[in-house]
Amino acid sequence: MVAGRSLDVRDVWQVFGGGGDPAARHIVLRLRLPRALVALAAGASLGLAGMILQSALRNPLAGPEVTGVTPGAVLGAVTATGLGLAGWRSPAAVVIAACIGGFAGAGLLWLLTGREKSDPARTAVHGVLVSAVLTGLTAMVLLVAPGELGSVVQWLVGSTEGRVWEHWVLLWPWASVWAIAAWIMAGPLTLLRCGDEQAAAAGLATGRARAAALGCAVALTAGAVSAVGALGFVGLLVPHLAFAVFGADLRRALPGAALLGAAVVTGADAGAQWLSRALAGALDMDRLSVPTGALTTCVGAALLLAVARRGTGPE
Repeated sequence: MVAGRSLDVRDVWQVFGGGGDPAARHIVLRLRLPRALVALAAGASLGLAGMILQSALRNPLAGPEVTGVTPGAVLGAVTATGLGLAGWRSPAAVVIAACIGGFAGAGLLWLLTGREKSDPARTAVHGVLVSAVLTGLTAMVLLVAPGELGSVVQWLVGSTEGRVWEHWVLLWPWASVWAIAAWIMAGPLTLLRCGDEQAAAAGLATGRARAAALGCAVALTAGAVSAVGALGFVGLLVPHLAFAVFGADLRRALPGAALLGAAVVTGADAGAQWLSRALAGALDMDRLSVPTGALTTCVGAALLLAVARRGTGPE
């Protein structure tokens, strides 16, 4: 609430207490509050999606970014925007386009891996390939309609700027329904993490369970992407943090991933706003906006590199 310009904690407190001048009330209630709520919901969705994918595919590097889900959702949103069918001012159309793209990306991955009985290693490799193809298609769309680059670049990077109540009204029911579905699947996901043979021995239909889990992850990711674009590394790293904090029991880890994802994205949004102010002052510019996705990608990449170096170091 206080990361942006013009208002401090006291001004925000007065607004929430029913006071404040009209300008402060407009900034807090019409601009900053819906932006913060959308960031919370999108972060929770991505955290849950990442944990579902890593559990269902038994791969710690599985995430919406590298399984075709996020690139497919971005491709759908960018294509619809380039054709003039959707845009930041028509959130409902963007949700539909992102969902279609996300499910198309997941469907393509499913077709490629279906004959391999969902082997985790092959699924991960095919996911990277599908993501690369979808990213290339997005670049082709931008080449065909270069005039739309400015309006769709935020889809590629991820941004919470300009989020209003209409985005929140569309996002929270979608995210809530699929978050409940994810928690209900905690038992099957736990069995899938143990391996298909053990899960089948326990009476689980692994194919159906994995398909349901992937569908839930796609829906959560598509909803988040339709609201804020592609926020890199959130769905990949938050599950690891959730397992470390809340333990391996998915009944606790899934809500924990949602909580941590919400905190990470909202914190990154606040950090991006403060960084924008600092850079604008240092560069003597009237206004400079650092996208939230740029911050999550840079920090996430640094953390992933640190974890990788630690994991490959001498024992």
